[in-house]
Amino acid sequence: MTSYRTHLVTGAFSFTGRHIAKRLLARNDRVKTLTGSPRDVPDSLRTVEVHPYEFDDPEKLRKSLEGVDTLFNTYWIRFDRGTNTYDNAVRNTRRLFETAKAAGVRRIVHMSIANPHADSNLPYYRGKAVLEHDLMTCGLSYAIVRPTVLFGERPILLNNIAWLLRRLPLFAIAGDGGYRMQPVFVEDLADLAIECGESNDNLITDAAGPEVFTFDELVETIRDRVGSRSKLVHLPKSLVWAAGRVLGLFLRDVLVTREELDGLEQDLLISHQPPRCPTRLTDWILDHGDNLGSSYLSEVGLHYRRS
Repeated sequence: MTSYRTHLVTGAFSFTGRHIAKRLLARNDRVKTLTGSPRDVPDSLRTVEVHPYEFDDPEKLRKSLEGVDTLFNTYWIRFDRGTNTYDNAVRNTRRLFETAKAAGVRRIVHMSIANPHADSNLPYYRGKAVLEHDLMTCGLSYAIVRPTVLFGERPILLNNIAWLLRRLPLFAIAGDGGYRMQPVFVEDLADLAIECGESNDNLITDAAGPEVFTFDELVETIRDRVGSRSKLVHLPKSLVWAAGRVLGLFLRDVLVTREELDGLEQDLLISHQPPRCPTRLTDWILDHGDNLGSSYLSEVGLHYRRS
């Protein structure tokens, strides 16, 4: 079969990136990737052309972007760790945008986050807002996609909530648990990203599913589906963070950060637009709850030790 266009997906073997890459390959387009795990290639993505992240080598970065029609950017970090800081992530992404323009890339589809704000007290959301502005002023055709909170195959957040519910007699919830979440299915997000890549018009859109839960309701939904008897207890945010730190030391992972708890309480994981993604979390949990939380998924293990 003839290959049509060439695209680059940053993190094509990651949670979001792999679903975008699979859709591009299914229509017989050529796919490149920039990745921090160049040896960790799933069998379904063996035809992806692999390049390591070379943010400090402009010439190598430019060569990896040569011939690319659309750059699908999923690169970001969840928390500071060593030299992987928000400041460096912003710097690296700016360099990626600048190099894409120099290499003649037609369009950038950029994964941001729901409710970014340049004046946010949370570096995650502040950095995303800064990069949105940089992309909008760089002179390339762009689409900015703002997902809320993701679910799908091997979702770290929902999986590890289920893992804790399966094993602990108590599950701690920060504050009153009334803050809201609007989960979006990762495959719906990938479909939306591909759709946005086809256009030439500059656009910004949220990516959110049709259901809104309070955090209490979300945890209760997961608890009921996995058959847990864990009791939900409401504690001050500082105690929940401290408990997460202790568990994180045992698991050699970062279970939750202060900023994530702050973001939850600020109602940042919901959209204020009509939902564009149709899959309901309650339906997905019915189909996948038997395996949800059967094993722990480590953020550090997936994105740091493996690299």
